[in-house]
Amino acid sequence: MRRRAATGRPMLPTDSPLARRAALLIGAALLAGCAAPTVLNTQWVNPQAAGKPPMRSILVMGILADPNNRRNFEDQMVAELATRGVKAVPSYRFAPNAGTVEQVKLEQAVKEAGVSGVLLTRVVNVSEQVNVTPAMVVGPPMGYGFGGFYGFYGGMWASSYVVPPTIYTTQHISADTRLFETGGYTLLWSGSTTTTPTGASVQSTMQQFSQLIVGALAKDGLV
Repeated sequence: MRRRAATGRPMLPTDSPLARRAALLIGAALLAGCAAPTVLNTQWVNPQAAGKPPMRSILVMGILADPNNRRNFEDQMVAELATRGVKAVPSYRFAPNAGTVEQVKLEQAVKEAGVSGVLLTRVVNVSEQVNVTPAMVVGPPMGYGFGGFYGFYGGMWASSYVVPPTIYTTQHISADTRLFETGGYTLLWSGSTTTTPTGASVQSTMQQFSQLIVGALAKDGLV
């Protein structure tokens, strides 16, 4: 006996061709809603940076509450900068404790690192978007209704099925990244990004983020 939805229509058997077709439609909708990687929304380059040679040494700072995420992020960014010939060092070597670092200690860390620039990234906002795929009524399979009057008449007796709605959330992480020159701490570059996790590992998400930022810095001639 077929199960019935709250609407009174028969529910779709999970092993039927119509069920498989409906599952494909829902799967496509889910993928379309959560497949976006990190994107660079806006960026700015200081006109004073024009004509300056690319930076060869950078201190990487991740402003993250979780110390493990901070270390992983800084290590990933350091590794990506190394692919561009930049000698980068993570800030946790000089300021290992989580939380705000006093200005004197921060300046001391920069001095000990012996770098010409500081690349700083912080999470600005985390939001969640609720996505709803409406319920669908799936009619008779293709082929019903052909063959003249009687074929059409017979097709009208074929069953329709209800595919229930699907509700899922998408997380959006907004971040701000800035590159400072240590001489006078002049801001040379800034960019805002949005990361939409796709279900991949945190490590791979950080890797894609680092590739995007370093690629943009290289394109602007800063590394």
